[in-house]
Amino acid sequence: MGIIFDKPLIGVVMCQNVIGSHASQTVHNKYLDAIVLAGGVPLPLPHQLMQAPHLLENSMTVLDGILLTGSPSNIEPWHYGEDGKEAHADPARDRLAFGVITHAAGKKMPMFGICRGLQELVVANGGALHRQLHMTHLFQEHREDDTLSLDEQYAPVHEVQPEADGMLSQLLGSTEAFAVNSLHGQGIRETGPQLRVEARAPDGLIEAVSLPKHPFALAVQWHPEWHSERDPVSRRLFEAFIHAAAGYHKEKQP
Repeated sequence: MGIIFDKPLIGVVMCQNVIGSHASQTVHNKYLDAIVLAGGVPLPLPHQLMQAPHLLENSMTVLDGILLTGSPSNIEPWHYGEDGKEAHADPARDRLAFGVITHAAGKKMPMFGICRGLQELVVANGGALHRQLHMTHLFQEHREDDTLSLDEQYAPVHEVQPEADGMLSQLLGSTEAFAVNSLHGQGIRETGPQLRVEARAPDGLIEAVSLPKHPFALAVQWHPEWHSERDPVSRRLFEAFIHAAAGYHKEKQP
């Protein structure tokens, strides 16, 4: 008799890092904690899933949702038609994230993107990024001050305004602006034709997007995973994501 899971299994994209002298892949506990708190079971996804045929495809069959995490790294610019190199690149994560997005979109599997995860969803759907927001002189400072404590870095610094009749405002039951943290140096320049804008910062920067033809594909530029239990909006976003994944899990049962 097989094992029956009663909670949705959420694939979590990891990042390439070096621990000591060893190449490693990591994911912050804050993402895993937020998934568990909302009722899901996190399963980190290694970059090696892209190294042999069908590994990713076979892995996706057991998953019920995808979390595209934030990261210190940035997407390599050639993916959205830009020249030059990216100083903080993670090309293996690029490959895995784009592969996961393609599979999840085709299967209508719930997806939730955070920070880099939002940018991955944008680029995967034909959009483009501002590589250095502060150099455009069009926006306020969106980078964190890394000399501060983590609690100070992740404190709310500006509001976002949900779009009327959008997925985000429907999930929250309101179009009222709310405060978010901001820890990113890049941002959306163009969403591409597939995505819908869900929220903007006061300076006009797009802070959330969705795939309108997908049951649940939402991404935000801020970090709702940080102490998600303390913030009503963060808690609602993760609960909605896990609820959608639970529905997907039930639908695929024989």
